[in-house]
Amino acid sequence: MGHISSSSRAFFVTGTDTEVGKTFVTVGLLHALKQKEYKTAGYKPIAAGCRLTNEGLRNEDALALQLHSSLDLSYDEVNPLTFEAPIAPHLAAKHFNLNEEESFISIDLVREGFVHLMGKKPDVLITEGAGGWRLPLGENFSGKPKFLSEFVKERNLAVILVVGLRLGCLNHAVLTAESIKNDGLKIAGWVANHIESDMPFLEENIESLKTLIDAPLLGSIPRLGAPQECANYLDISLLSL
Repeated sequence: MGHISSSSRAFFVTGTDTEVGKTFVTVGLLHALKQKEYKTAGYKPIAAGCRLTNEGLRNEDALALQLHSSLDLSYDEVNPLTFEAPIAPHLAAKHFNLNEEESFISIDLVREGFVHLMGKKPDVLITEGAGGWRLPLGENFSGKPKFLSEFVKERNLAVILVVGLRLGCLNHAVLTAESIKNDGLKIAGWVANHIESDMPFLEENIESLKTLIDAPLLGSIPRLGAPQECANYLDISLLSL
């Protein structure tokens, strides 16, 4: 898991779709790890839908990761690539960047931020993706499409999959898990996140997912008021730290 340092563990949190609770679960993981006295760092390399502040563009998800990391990190260390428009990041880069050379998102910038945080020697570094597994970063100058998953594959990160429990989640979960495995990566675990209050046959769906995803269930998260409460429902011992 994370081959840069044998003393650190690095994970990548992805989801079956956007708005399935990746940040909620990532904060819960950071909080649970902090309770066990691990040194932690949260990394949100790409964020769209940021608000303009006196300090610059700020994203609520990235701010949450900054707040709940045990290491003292600046905002830019947590979230180096920000876009104000609440749209797919590669479209924001293409249509709202004045610099033509930045019309696609460079994996180099994502990599540099990751290596920088690993240099701070956290016990655990958790990178949160944007959208789902195949987040497009645009096309490079050769016209080749790029994806954030290429960075995850390059760094050989163990993946934590957040499944948003709603109609259609079985298909989305299986397709995402298959794609992760086809990229040669390990799914360290998955989280069942209750995003709908009245989903029919909820427990039956969770039981089905247990048979469909070849990875341990880290926790089943009910609807909560604060993301740090997730720590009470996550079994981080299953991550084999």
